[in-house]
Amino acid sequence: MPQSDALPLEIVRYLRHLRVERGLASSTVEAYARDLHGYLAHLDARGVPGPAAATTDDVEAFVVHLRERRREDGRPYAERSTARAVVAVRGLHRYLRAEEDVTSDPASAVAAPSTGRSLPRPLSVADVIRLLEATGDGSPAGLRDRAALELMYGAGLRISETIGIDVDDLDARDRLVRVRGKGDRERIVPFGEPAADAVEAWLVRGRPRVAPSGPALFVNLRGGRLGRQGMWSVVRRAAEAAGLPTGVTPHTLRHSFATHLLDGGADVREVQELLGHASVSTTQVYTLVSRGAMHAVYARAHPRA
Repeated sequence: MPQSDALPLEIVRYLRHLRVERGLASSTVEAYARDLHGYLAHLDARGVPGPAAATTDDVEAFVVHLRERRREDGRPYAERSTARAVVAVRGLHRYLRAEEDVTSDPASAVAAPSTGRSLPRPLSVADVIRLLEATGDGSPAGLRDRAALELMYGAGLRISETIGIDVDDLDARDRLVRVRGKGDRERIVPFGEPAADAVEAWLVRGRPRVAPSGPALFVNLRGGRLGRQGMWSVVRRAAEAAGLPTGVTPHTLRHSFATHLLDGGADVREVQELLGHASVSTTQVYTLVSRGAMHAVYARAHPRA
């Protein structure tokens, strides 16, 4: 499989186009780069010198290869991974035709596999409270964990947004925080009094004991910025301490934030702004979750349900 520094120049330009002009997140662009590595290896195995020489048959054979590949333990790859790889290849060929003087688009007739719609699994309000109250034991780690979880749920933040917050991003008086979301898009989000109290406790009684200076709001016990793995551990420990079922992730709190707002009467476009979704269609999946809860209540309570 080609190495990243051996990618053809036209693919390097395509990835740069995704990052700079389309504003895709670095993690998404990196995933596309891995997918295109695989596509190049597939073309090479078929004797095709590069994407510009590929035919529709070559692209369709790649889709078949994606569906048939297996992990080391014999399990198939997730449908979402297959669909993403096809999207990467389709986007590459569209770009080549538009920007690189390639006369045809062999992927235009190849549809991306459908992954279906998977609904988020939010926690109930009671379970969120149990999760939050399982932290904050007065130690630096406990104070940090409580503040991070309160802010993540209170503002509906992604894990990357939470760990990327600097102290200067906080407006404690008005309870606002500036975060950088997907595509480096900034937004300012409000948070509630419990989150404000937890953050203040961390800044006054916790953080000075491990990192008296530095920009990061949330740090590990060595004083460096808390990373993704560290934030996952924070959530996992809290969920275990609260006795919640397995499967609670950092994103579960974001799902819960959105669902609880809609259940409380918030408009879907207001929730879209708070979540930082570029399209309201991304937010509308939460209306299905809220509607599902409504049907469950109806089925349980109505005599003619």
